[in-house]
Amino acid sequence: MHEPFSLLMPVYHGDRPDYLQRAFRSAVDDQTVRPGQVVIVRDGPVRDELAQCLAGLQAASPVPVTLIPLERNGGLGPALDRGLAASRFDVVARQDADDVSMPHRFEVELPLMANADIVGSGLLEFVADTDDIVGQRVPPIGLTQIQRYARMHDPFNHPTVMYRKRAVLAAGGYGDLPLMEDYALFARMLLGGARAVNVPEPLVYYRVGEAAFKRRGGRELLRSELRLQREFRRIGFTSRPQYARNVLIRGGYRLVPWWCRRAVYRPILAHRRGERPGGEQHCDERPGGERGGDRPGQERAKPPMSVSP
Repeated sequence: MHEPFSLLMPVYHGDRPDYLQRAFRSAVDDQTVRPGQVVIVRDGPVRDELAQCLAGLQAASPVPVTLIPLERNGGLGPALDRGLAASRFDVVARQDADDVSMPHRFEVELPLMANADIVGSGLLEFVADTDDIVGQRVPPIGLTQIQRYARMHDPFNHPTVMYRKRAVLAAGGYGDLPLMEDYALFARMLLGGARAVNVPEPLVYYRVGEAAFKRRGGRELLRSELRLQREFRRIGFTSRPQYARNVLIRGGYRLVPWWCRRAVYRPILAHRRGERPGGEQHCDERPGGERGGDRPGQERAKPPMSVSP
């Protein structure tokens, strides 16, 4: 008998109903081990088509669905905190509204939670459909590697994680650090002694697009990056040399013009498509940490998890 768990999925007006439907079914109907509860946080008003999709999923779901409608879009971090508060079980799995979980995802992750506070996995990037694989993300393996890697990059592929609610709350929850909520939370969890596990096996298909290079920079992301690095230094997660390195490398990358990022991204994307499916790539080759184009109090774009400088 496995430990029961909740599935946490935020939805906002920019999500597509067809993507949402597939994401939901992949993480619920198609799983060999299903969650005991699904928590959907509707982050602000949504158009009629998306509202109808949510109602249909709730009605047809094989497991209970808790729908939390928020009056306004307050950002990803606060939405996830509201969802955590409504989660009935200590173990919580994350699912984005446009990604696809593999059928055995929870069958692999859940047993590892017996001796862990957070578990992540590898993932496969796709564009149009899951047979159009353009990249693979392999996270750092082992607590020592995770701890070391986290000082410069997010050590978890955030769409793949499963964690203990009590460990998340002990670290202060997600909070409100737009674009960097996941990375900031995971760093605080590690600093607090959370037991962390990654498996290299890909368990999630992560949706990407040709516009990904545009979301890896810009002033808004730079502001969030600098705020994140100041917070890491304040809580003692990074040393002064690490802080300086991160500001220089991670912050500097945000200032690179989008067309330069495109010039780097497109050849790599084309190269991956010519390799075996996925063209395995370690997390070191991505910027890591940023959650997405989440404007404070407004809307979210797809999280950038692409190639770093």
